[in-house]
Amino acid sequence: MLRRRGLPVSLSALATFTRALEASPPNDVRTLYWAARITLVGRHDDLATFDAVFDAVFRDAALPLEGRRHAPDSAGSPSDRLAGVRGAAGAAVDGEGLPWHTLPPAVAPADDSLDGPVVPERLPSAIAGLHDTPFDDLDEAQLVLVGAWLEGVLPRWPTRPSRRRRPHPQGERVALRETIAASRRTGWETVTLVRTRPVRRPRPVVVVADVSQSMQPYATAYLHLMRTLALGGHAEAFVFSTGLTRVTVALRHKSAAEAVAGATRLADDRYGGTHLASSLRTLLRSPHGHALRGGIVVIASDGCDSDDPQALADVMRRVHRRAHRVVWVNPRAGAPGFEPLVGSMAAALPWCGAFLPGDTLSALRAVVEAVVAP
Repeated sequence: MLRRRGLPVSLSALATFTRALEASPPNDVRTLYWAARITLVGRHDDLATFDAVFDAVFRDAALPLEGRRHAPDSAGSPSDRLAGVRGAAGAAVDGEGLPWHTLPPAVAPADDSLDGPVVPERLPSAIAGLHDTPFDDLDEAQLVLVGAWLEGVLPRWPTRPSRRRRPHPQGERVALRETIAASRRTGWETVTLVRTRPVRRPRPVVVVADVSQSMQPYATAYLHLMRTLALGGHAEAFVFSTGLTRVTVALRHKSAAEAVAGATRLADDRYGGTHLASSLRTLLRSPHGHALRGGIVVIASDGCDSDDPQALADVMRRVHRRAHRVVWVNPRAGAPGFEPLVGSMAAALPWCGAFLPGDTLSALRAVVEAVVAP
């Protein structure tokens, strides 16, 4: 019901809510309310929608004494609010039907206002049918839904250990200075060992997407994925065809449509030829090439390159040495019987830590998991 009302309940939020119920089983509605509100709501603007839906489901629902469905006693009774559920579950008469715990939850009818405009479905429930549909079969409106879902699909950001250390009870190293300072309270006798572990820092992510003619059906979907990473604040986004263009600033716009349109305007060489080797060489020589050090590099391309395959192999060797992990996303890899036999793709593959398809929404989710994997 929250998703139908436009509140973005992600799968990670649902898992957190489940763990909260296991850690602290609610014994009243108030406890259940706060457990759900803390774990399922991430924006202040969604509180009004959440409160209205929660009241309709848990506070205003009518449960008959017999545990089964009954006809409403009067037109003004609370059972009238369940008319929409009755029609969805099938006809039922007195003494018949399924027990309440096997029926859909009681919700408010569609004509009840929830303090604001109803946002159309934009989350997994709305795009379930598009989960395995190739991007080249989607229209612009469906790609907008894909981009809206990708905004909240990033579960966490990849991190790396830094040189700084902080006390931690499960640390692998004993901090001598902190241990001696703590022994002042026990007459300089060492009773407690202070252990430390490295402080985790965000790992940089660099995304390089191919917007040449052969990648035109997938360019918009990849721009939405790049915007999801760019909004994290620790990612750089580039597109290339005959040359390399930085689109990080444009993709950080609050509006997804404006972000994609701005990035498209910057890439004036889009839907042209492909010079992958020279574009990666330009990235390594630019000031932004330092973002590759210890970072995760995501290259989205079908591997069709006009440059010499040996030149691509040389530049991929340099990228592999500088980056922590290289993830190659090829939309052609999802086709049955695909083999990376193209000269450029075969030359670059030995220097990739992961080679994934990128033709559907489920494939892009696997790409995100590969980026954030420890």
